[in-house]
Amino acid sequence: MTKNLDFYFDFISPYSYLAYKRLCSLNKDNIININYKPILLGGLHNLGKITPPAFNQRKLKNMKNDCELIAAKNNIEFKWNVKFPINSLYLMRGYLVVDKNLKKKFFENCFDAYWKDNLDISDEETVDNIIKKSDLNKKKFLDDIEKNDIKEMLKNLTSNAFEKDIFGAPTFVVNNRIFWGQDRLDYALDEYNS
Repeated sequence: MTKNLDFYFDFISPYSYLAYKRLCSLNKDNIININYKPILLGGLHNLGKITPPAFNQRKLKNMKNDCELIAAKNNIEFKWNVKFPINSLYLMRGYLVVDKNLKKKFFENCFDAYWKDNLDISDEETVDNIIKKSDLNKKKFLDDIEKNDIKEMLKNLTSNAFEKDIFGAPTFVVNNRIFWGQDRLDYALDEYNS
């Protein structure tokens, strides 16, 4: 039986970005079988009645500093997005509609736009550039993200995560054990390698 590391993420989460970049550097040989699990962090917070740090100025200030420290320590290109938090809904739906062979490129382009290039990922021009850089058909992409089954799929993925006691992003699940936060990646990898 193949072991998996499930990675629950939302493009809105700077910690998901930092975990993703670190995971990429640790998995250059593709020996870790990663299942990327898109969720809507805002929806997850609503289900859990959690107030996110973005809406608490003291936490937000610390979060920005924390992310910059983590990025510097791990040699990750990172720029705090001045418009944070930016709605990631359309791009999160987009992850579900992108062909499997283009998902990695799309994933990378979305995260980089938000957390490396300091772009507004809700802006039409930015979305157009992400679509183009990801070699996607714009009309098909924009039509597909508006389909009811895709909307429901993202809602269901978020609800399913909540039912598994996942409450934030990133979260890693290995052997049904939950590891929350980018700073728990090493523990998740220990479990994966056990």
